[in-house]
Amino acid sequence: QVQLVESGGGLVQPGGSLRLSCAASGTIFSINAMGWYRQAPGKQRELVAVADTGGRANYADSVKGRFTISRDNAKNTMYLQMDNLKPEDTAVYYCNAAIQRLAILPTINYWGQGTQVTVSS
Repeated sequence: QVQLVESGGGLVQPGGSLRLSCAASGTIFSINAMGWYRQAPGKQRELVAVADTGGRANYADSVKGRFTISRDNAKNTMYLQMDNLKPEDTAVYYCNAAIQRLAILPTINYWGQGTQVTVSS
């Protein structure tokens, strides 16, 4: 089994910062792309940022310059540093990872349970 566990969400004032973490555990042979998605009430889930195994990243236009994704491949962990948060960043943030459990198995996308981020004064 593979589990993705997010942490670090919470309530923050506009202009504040939060750091999300996502730790992958279980039987893991390799992890390819890892990314963060978010879903606000009444809206579709959207990509926030994604990073490949080399750390190369892509961001949604709405978070460029404010959010930074990073990975610690040795720890199977991914982070999202969120600065200058805005009320429109309020959403449930989900971790996603493309994981190969064994060399003979295909790569499968796994999701975390989500962590709430609320930006409000």
